[in-house]
Amino acid sequence: MAKKGKKYLEAVKLIDNSKAYAVAEAVELAKKTSFVNFDATVEVAFRLGVDPKKADQQIRGAVVLPNGTGKTQRVLVFAKGEKAKEAEAAGADYFGDTDYIEKIQKGWFDFDVIVATPDMMGEVGKLGRVLGPKGLMPNPKTGTVTFDVTKAVNEIKAGKVEYRVEKTGIIHAPIGKTSFEDNKLVENFTTIYDTLIKAKPAAAKGTYMKSVSVTTTMGPGVKVDPSSF
Repeated sequence: MAKKGKKYLEAVKLIDNSKAYAVAEAVELAKKTSFVNFDATVEVAFRLGVDPKKADQQIRGAVVLPNGTGKTQRVLVFAKGEKAKEAEAAGADYFGDTDYIEKIQKGWFDFDVIVATPDMMGEVGKLGRVLGPKGLMPNPKTGTVTFDVTKAVNEIKAGKVEYRVEKTGIIHAPIGKTSFEDNKLVENFTTIYDTLIKAKPAAAKGTYMKSVSVTTTMGPGVKVDPSSF
């Protein structure tokens, strides 16, 4: 087991691990216990009462955070003709078709999100083995396979976050940076929480929202009391 650093151990002392905090208090405490010398990402983790092994309990989607994530996403759009021009006008960082497929096959990954028009998926599918493990494969469920290129690019640039339940039943999602005002982080948190509540599978039994915690890059986790929101 990795040894925890002095700064981390000092930060942990500020948190009562036997307590679940109200969301606003948890956000404030997470920021307070961030000890790194850069603008750390604030992340929320939801442990859900679902069985990801079952197809009807897999949760995946995307949501636009009202206050963004604090990170500028580099968008690559696979499109042809007028749709490629639309991608350029919308502010996509890269746009094209087979030329970018070849670049990726040669190891190019200077982008964060891929959007593809449906007619390009036959070609993009060839990159499945490369993009899949990195979580970069476009998917209709997250709005990244669409003919509405302008909307897709605008949403991503505005702070669209993709979420997907892991094998352990946990969903991780960024809600901003430590430089954000507390109320903006709480608003982003609430947006994701509401989205997940609406996404509850009908097949899920028992307690759905089992536990919630907020943390920062390299910082300790802070338990959140679900009843506080």
